Amino acid sequence: MTTLIDLPGYLAAEQTSDTEVKAVIGVIAEACVQISRVVASGAILGNLGAAGQKNVQDEEQKKLDIITNDMLREALKACQPVAGLASEELDEIETTGRSGGFLVTFDPLDGSSNIDVNVSVGTIFSVLPAPAGREPTEADFLLPGRRQVAAGYAVYGPQTMLVLTLSKGVAAFTLSADGAWLLTHEALAVPADTSEFAINMSNQRHWAEPVRRYIDGCLKGKDGPRGKNFNMRWVASMVADVHRIMMRGGIFMYPWDAREPDKPGKLRLLYEANPMSLIVERAGGKATDGQTAILDLQPTKLHQRVPVVLGSANEVDQVVAG
Repeated sequence: MTTLIDLPGYLAAEQTSDTEVKAVIGVIAEACVQISRVVASGAILGNLGAAGQKNVQDEEQKKLDIITNDMLREALKACQPVAGLASEELDEIETTGRSGGFLVTFDPLDGSSNIDVNVSVGTIFSVLPAPAGREPTEADFLLPGRRQVAAGYAVYGPQTMLVLTLSKGVAAFTLSADGAWLLTHEALAVPADTSEFAINMSNQRHWAEPVRRYIDGCLKGKDGPRGKNFNMRWVASMVADVHRIMMRGGIFMYPWDAREPDKPGKLRLLYEANPMSLIVERAGGKATDGQTAILDLQPTKLHQRVPVVLGSANEVDQVVAG
């Protein structure tokens, strides 16, 4: 049986990233191990269900949203290279009293609407450079996605996995029974072509015409303009839907729709779209808001929302072409 390299070994062998970045990744990875246990014991510990309060996006928080958010906050505040953090669940940034090093943004439990029905959820994170010589401010977090130093996600499913990009490429680790992250996928690659799409079809009547036209073409299958049959998948957890794309290709879409015309989209740029876009691009896929590459967008607000289309490059190009 082949001996698999563990995450500390992988980080030690990775030559092009700062050792302090690796320390931050190690802290996040260990927090995700703890989160996986808390999520797995949700019903046993009485942690399922709503918390009875809303977050800054006016979304109903689950008990596990708050618990996992606090777990990551405390772990990151104790990590020496971390100067500040921002969470989807927090109104404002938090600083650690340190300067230099790195900033971390995160969604502690993506797909939390799935918690109570035992469907895959996950943690998404992004590491950004912090300013030198002073404590960070909110403006320091508003960096284009290409400035990310590292990004990753953990998915808590039949296997708990950690997908990570540092200086280049994308690697995936599987959590062992004794709590070690073992390298099981050394170089993930998203195929350029696919016959699988992920979108919430219940919103079809609200989409803009280019999105509706693209999906109509997929649904017409071999007899339509695409000349092939498509399958649809939708988990309602970005982590789960993107992880499927990382493993076998596909396209994920969360577009603007007319129900809330003043909001550009639902997904958050800093906590979800940027880290996932970096991972997908590093694996050979593409990610766009429908016009501009996600990683080229200049953030203007901490909780800014964007439309997202990402995955297999040729299908993303089809959507952009309209």
